[in-house]
Amino acid sequence: RSCAQSLLRLLGFTFWGTAAAQAFGGLLLILMFKNYRYVFQESYLSLPGWLALATALILLPTGVLAVCISVKCSRHQQGTLMYLLLLLFCLELSSATLACSYCVRTASQLESAMGYLVRQHNWNCSQDPGNSAVDVIQRKLQCCGVHNYTDWLKTSFSSWYHPACVPESCCKEKHSQCKGDLGHVEQLSEGGCLKKLESQLRFAMLYIFWCCTVLSILELLAGVSNGILMRHQPFRELRVL
Repeated sequence: RSCAQSLLRLLGFTFWGTAAAQAFGGLLLILMFKNYRYVFQESYLSLPGWLALATALILLPTGVLAVCISVKCSRHQQGTLMYLLLLLFCLELSSATLACSYCVRTASQLESAMGYLVRQHNWNCSQDPGNSAVDVIQRKLQCCGVHNYTDWLKTSFSSWYHPACVPESCCKEKHSQCKGDLGHVEQLSEGGCLKKLESQLRFAMLYIFWCCTVLSILELLAGVSNGILMRHQPFRELRVL
């Protein structure tokens, strides 16, 4: 019983820390889909992030209950803790499953979405407004084209006007005089946007997946510890459940 109380107290404090980690992962995923909504057009893709935020909010009272029960056992608090642990386990299982499946599904759609944005970009070497969706993405990620800058040379619009330039959003920030001229390739961002988007997506999804996996194990330990304490102090009336 003393070991169960000590473990439950430790897990209670751990839940507060993991709540911050879950909130970070949820916000990271939500903001990523908001910043690159031109590519991630399906609104449901941010669902794992919202589930992670809900989990973080529920973890706070769960940690308080775990600490309180480790100090002074209360049948009402023990029952409430069991229900919260079950709710958290369901949320995290759903969030981890969605994050894993969306990571695989969305990665296959990124290339076609980026390719469409590049083909639809209305620009030329003498007149580049630089405020389209693909320009915003290239500036944020410091990238150029889908795979590299040569993707801009394959567009019909580019070849019709001038084949030896790319949009100014491909330029590196430190080169303020860059105009997208291919005569100065060293001034252009290295690498395409597809690889960087995939890297950010994989990091956010795997972060949520592993957070949920670790938290599920901790909650199982908390449930076992709480169960041991409930066994030493059994319920006398069923209505408190």
